[in-house]
Amino acid sequence: MTHYVDSEVGRLGTVLLHRPGPELARLTPRNNDSLLFDAIPWVGRAQEEHDAFAAALRERGVEVLYLATLLAETLAVADARAELTEQVLRSRRLGDTLRARVADHLSYLDPAALADVLTAGLAHEELRISSERPGGLVYTLMDRHEFVIDPLPNLLFTRDSSLWIGDRVGVTSLAMPARRRETTLTDAIYRHHPRFAGTEFVYRPNLEHLEGGDVLLLAPGVLAVGVGERTTPAGAERLGRQVFAAGLAHTILVVPIAQKRATMHLDTVCTMVDVDAVLMYPNIASTLSAYTVIAGADGADPRVDGPAPFLRAAADAMDLDLLRVIDTGLDPVTAEREQWDDGNNTLALAPRLCVGYERNTETNAQLERAGIEVIPIAGSELGSGRGGPRCMSCPISREPLR
Repeated sequence: MTHYVDSEVGRLGTVLLHRPGPELARLTPRNNDSLLFDAIPWVGRAQEEHDAFAAALRERGVEVLYLATLLAETLAVADARAELTEQVLRSRRLGDTLRARVADHLSYLDPAALADVLTAGLAHEELRISSERPGGLVYTLMDRHEFVIDPLPNLLFTRDSSLWIGDRVGVTSLAMPARRRETTLTDAIYRHHPRFAGTEFVYRPNLEHLEGGDVLLLAPGVLAVGVGERTTPAGAERLGRQVFAAGLAHTILVVPIAQKRATMHLDTVCTMVDVDAVLMYPNIASTLSAYTVIAGADGADPRVDGPAPFLRAAADAMDLDLLRVIDTGLDPVTAEREQWDDGNNTLALAPRLCVGYERNTETNAQLERAGIEVIPIAGSELGSGRGGPRCMSCPISREPLR
């Protein structure tokens, strides 16, 4: 099976999604902030919206893979099951007695049921406890509303935990504690699932913080990496060294972005919609800068130049006279509203064809006027975790632009 991605806009062949499930139903007003959601989503409607998203992709010939299905199939592999179970049991929150009870509980589950627990978590009241085998001090002192294993509602955003550059996968290093276990699941899938046998890695979760939403494949050999709330400068440097060593890129543009929730990733303010066009939040289009990082000769440290205006640096790296810019919204208020509603966060299915949230009417109209066809999808519930179509998808194969 060939997996290959060298751009943001090559015709999409295969994509990894995660259909929202019981992990979203675990969100409450007590925990939604710590689990990084701005609201409590209506789970049934979120599933309907996600199903419509997946259907729109299939109608355009895209193969849709589901993370939960791959995870259950991966857990049928003994080594993967042992590894992921051990990772959960390693939590220092548990204590010895509760750890033994959790291990016993998990040992009875078939692969599909274990996948459910690893994604949706294990509530205090769901753990098998008896008078003969009590939970111990830790379990006794836990609030009955607490989780023995925390849920992972942000699995919905599959772009963040992995990305493909060329024929290699990068499993990222997520910055927020609530999300770090996501990459252990993704990493196990890529290492143990038969579909990905022989896949080489260009990044691993034990490295410096780097998230997929901050990485744009602007053109073959050219990457942009946002540095801000989630991805650190050290993460950007590490990715540069890794891709240079593997011969996957010749230029990395490191782009500082504001460290705030509205602009948590580079793809919240900028996405590609054609080989020479970006959709950008106009409030920052003229101020966004970039440092150009180029591989050093004969193993020397990479060379860093800049800063320079992002649009100029990107055009130069992509060997273009000019990078076309399509604004999000027509006035500052509309632009700010639609940026918050992930108007910039589009998923390109091919050059001049993208998926966007239907509610961002001004942005979608701007795209259409620029010759970009928009496939509108509903996202009133999906967007409660701060992510759009690009965030919710990890392309695994695209037609090469080379």
